[in-house]
Amino acid sequence: MRQRSAICNGGLCAASNEDMGHSEQIVDQFTRQAAQFAASPTARSEDILERILRMAQPDASDTALDVACGPGLLVCALAKSVRHATGIDLTPAMLEQAQTAQQTARLTNVSWDRGDVTAMPYEDGRFDIVTCRFAFHHFPEPLRVLREMRRVCRAGGRIVVADSAPAAAKADAFNAMEKMRDPSHTRALPVEELGALFVAAGLPAPQVERTRLALDLDEFLSRSYPREGDEARIRALFERALSDDAMDVEPRRDGAKTWFSVPVAIVCTRVPRGV
Repeated sequence: MRQRSAICNGGLCAASNEDMGHSEQIVDQFTRQAAQFAASPTARSEDILERILRMAQPDASDTALDVACGPGLLVCALAKSVRHATGIDLTPAMLEQAQTAQQTARLTNVSWDRGDVTAMPYEDGRFDIVTCRFAFHHFPEPLRVLREMRRVCRAGGRIVVADSAPAAAKADAFNAMEKMRDPSHTRALPVEELGALFVAAGLPAPQVERTRLALDLDEFLSRSYPREGDEARIRALFERALSDDAMDVEPRRDGAKTWFSVPVAIVCTRVPRGV
């Protein structure tokens, strides 16, 4: 059995000094966003939570890990069906939100760890279910994270990833907008690339479900912290997208409001046995 631990530098866990800049961006963004994100339609989408749970097939004997768990809502949902659920995240403010969610739900079979998800402090094959929801687009090296998820998941266990997944032809425009909105964004992967990532990690080609997450542009921007001047640029992008949908967000106007929907992929596979 191999056990890894995060490398910590000045209180911030990161894989290496080269990653510190991006890690700091994540902590900065999600410290400011923590309470707003925990209450947001993105975090609280019952449809997406239910789809993940259905694909993960949690059982009372299982142990589960949610990677980059954020405000802990998926961990708490899993905890209602499994023996024990763990969440790991880089941002202390997010873990505080997660602990509040646990206390509100009165769950005792939950634990929280702060650490780097590219080098998690768990032995091989520790968990029956390993999930990650709306975080892959923040990882500079998503394959590295997925390989860690595979490492800590037992043979025959389930791995489920849910993330925004724009159409390949529109991914560059979607990602440019998201990077402008949230500087910690790296790249949302089209579903074809997400599936290929699983194969590259030594996993079987995943089962895929697609859905959309409906959002209000004003609410979306109210919990974001773009650089000065970028909010106006983002609004201009959405205005243009009303006619060409260049970002694959299906925007529409309802009075003074702009609504749109983010394309989401939920992918699941089992860790092969005997490998």
